Amino acid sequence: MSNLTSAGLTENESKVYLALIDLGPALAGQISRKTGMHRRTVYDTTEMLIEKGLVGYILKNNRRLFQASNPERILDIIKEKENLLEPLIKQLGEKFVMTKEKEETNFYKGKEGLKTVFEEQLSAKEILILGASPLAYEVLQFYFKWYDKTRKEKKIRARIIASDRKISRIPLAEIRYLPEKYSNPVSVNIYGDKVAIILWASSPYAIVIKSSEVAKGYRNYFELLWRIARE
Repeated sequence: MSNLTSAGLTENESKVYLALIDLGPALAGQISRKTGMHRRTVYDTTEMLIEKGLVGYILKNNRRLFQASNPERILDIIKEKENLLEPLIKQLGEKFVMTKEKEETNFYKGKEGLKTVFEEQLSAKEILILGASPLAYEVLQFYFKWYDKTRKEKKIRARIIASDRKISRIPLAEIRYLPEKYSNPVSVNIYGDKVAIILWASSPYAIVIKSSEVAKGYRNYFELLWRIARE
């Protein structure tokens, strides 16, 4: 029979308890011979097992006769430890969720995939758009009319940095411009703890990164360019 250290008993406790299961009621000397442990160690160990409720004793001719308790007591001990640990585990779990967010990177392809990305943004408080491209209105014709209307109804503000003056008159949005030489078909949308990198092409796609650290980095970069860009 294997020892009971996996149940929380020390190696000595495991040896003494199993010896008592085999021997039945026994004196310290008998336990010592059975386990090979020094008698003083046997006495110390039985005291610890008595405290745990795994061993009891009776006095016979002024000598202690030790006896193992029902093995089901081991399960009770494990349950007691679980009950003691449960509030701590719950507290640690809540802290873990708060401090260690789940990071994700998702890939979206095609027009319908891009619609999914933009509709997800409609739950944000503010949307920052770096490198807004007029190609977006060609790739998703008519879609942005609905999108901007919905965004306005939800009072979600947008700040946009573009290189093409065709990007203008967008509801509930403040727009600034960089020189046209920086224009390209890639735009970056920053919202909440997510960053969407979008390629506006005939076969468009987007990479969405969920990470508060990545979002913070892009947000800082956006603010730098926002100060440089002109109205």
